[in-house]
Amino acid sequence: SLKYLNKYNIILFYVIITQKIFYCQVFYKKLIYIELLIYLCYNVFIEYKYSGEKMHKKRFLIVSFAAAAALLIFSALTIFALNTYVMSVGGQYIITPEAAEKLEDIDCIIVLGCLVYDDGTPSDRLADRIQGGIDLYFRGVAPKIIMSGDHGREDYDEVGAMKRTAIAAGVPSSDIFMDHAGFSTYESIYRAKEIFGADKIVIVTQKYHLYRALYIADRLGVEAYGVSTDYHTYPGQMKRDIREVLARCKDIVYTTFKPEPDFLGDKISISGDGDLTNDYPFSKKREE
Repeated sequence: SLKYLNKYNIILFYVIITQKIFYCQVFYKKLIYIELLIYLCYNVFIEYKYSGEKMHKKRFLIVSFAAAAALLIFSALTIFALNTYVMSVGGQYIITPEAAEKLEDIDCIIVLGCLVYDDGTPSDRLADRIQGGIDLYFRGVAPKIIMSGDHGREDYDEVGAMKRTAIAAGVPSSDIFMDHAGFSTYESIYRAKEIFGADKIVIVTQKYHLYRALYIADRLGVEAYGVSTDYHTYPGQMKRDIREVLARCKDIVYTTFKPEPDFLGDKISISGDGDLTNDYPFSKKREE
C-alpha cells in the first residue's frame, strides 16, 4: 500500500543522501542489494502485523533475524564507506618532513594534543607529536607552532606540558601559541582558522589520526598538510583504531553542519606573540 511504500522511501532516501553527500558510489550496487533485502523483510513484517493473520512463530523469527542481519550489514557497509572516503580525502595531503620543507607561506605548525600523565609528563604518543612539531619548526617549515589540546580543568593541562617540552628543546616561548580549548580534533582545526587566523597549516600527529584531521581541515576550507609521527609502537593501538573509525563518521556530520565549538573567544593573530596565550610564565617552573 502507499502507506507502506512511504515508510520504505524513508530508508531509500537515507541511502541516496548518504551516497550523494559522501560520494560513496563504489558501494552503490551493494547498497541497492541491502535496500531490496530490507524492503522484502519489512513488507513481510507489515503483512504479519496488519493482515490479521498470524504468521507461524518460527517463520516470523526467521524473518526478524533476516531483517536484523540486513540492517547490521547495511550499517557496517555505510561505516566502511564513510571511513574509506575520509581516508581517501585526508590521505592525499600526508607528506614527509622533507616535502614539508618545500612548502611556502605556511602560517603555523599545529601539534594535536593527547594524554598527559598525572605528573604532567606527556604520554609516548604526545611526546612524539611534540618532537615532530619541534623538528618541523627547526627545519623552517613555519615560524610559529600552535599546541592544541585539552586544558579544561586546572589539574589536567595538555598544552602546558607541550609548550614546556618545546621550550626545553630550544623553541622560543614567543613562537609557541597555546590553544587551551582544543578538546577535539574538529575544535582544534576550527579554532586554528577562526581564532588564530591560520589558513595554511601543517598538522602533526600519528598517521591513523592524520586522515581525519586533514579531512576536517579540507572541509573547513583550511589548506593543510600532515606529517606523521609514528616513531614508536604504542600499546592499545587497536582500541584507538576502532575508536577512530567511529570518530571519522562523527566528524563527517560535524563538517557537514559546521557547528561552532563550545568555546571560541577573542581572535589572536598567529603572526603575533605566542606568550599572549600563556596562563602562567614559562620562564620559570610553574607554581603549584
